[in-house]
Amino acid sequence: MMNRAARLVTAGVVTSVVGIAVAGFCLLRVLTGYATATIPSASMRPTFEPGDRMFYERVDGAEAGLRRGDVVLYRFPERYQGALVVQRVVATGGERVAARGDGRAQEVTVDGQALDEPYLGSHEGFAPSYEVTVPEGRLFLLGDNRDNSRDSRSFLDDRGGTVAADAVVGRVVPASALRWLLVGAVAGFVVLVVGVVLGIVGALGRRREVPVEAPQWAAWG
Repeated sequence: MMNRAARLVTAGVVTSVVGIAVAGFCLLRVLTGYATATIPSASMRPTFEPGDRMFYERVDGAEAGLRRGDVVLYRFPERYQGALVVQRVVATGGERVAARGDGRAQEVTVDGQALDEPYLGSHEGFAPSYEVTVPEGRLFLLGDNRDNSRDSRSFLDDRGGTVAADAVVGRVVPASALRWLLVGAVAGFVVLVVGVVLGIVGALGRRREVPVEAPQWAAWG
């Protein structure tokens, strides 16, 4: 049966390994899975102002399961000279997106249902009517500032203005998503320190328990 010192050493090793695993996973996820970008224009007002920093999760748009309402970053060299574009997903493959009227009267519908869009900025200028059935594997994207956004509405003659899902390189996430990962990294580091302390205490205890042999001359007395 293990003595107390040996149990402390074992507990220290196990705890340290857990701490390293948790801290390493969280830090690796932050460093490789997320990035930041600066909003370049007013096209996403009021959600983002020009110059705002945003956090985004690096994703493969074709496999990320993008949904209506997601704010994404993508590259489309044929339309935007390779610049990183930030817009909101309004419809995905197989859905029919439409808008009628202009200015404040224009209402966007998907499969006949009006969208609830509380994130929208002002919309007082002229906007064209459209109706597009989004091909599979593509997205219909709009800016939140509908009066100042060069989005899918500007390219309706090119596959209904849609964008291939695999052009998406990131999905915008709240800062809290990274905060929890950083908290996890700190917690992992704390667990690691506890494990090291347990291991040291156990090792010192084992040293005290090692019997000391009497010198041979003592047996001759």
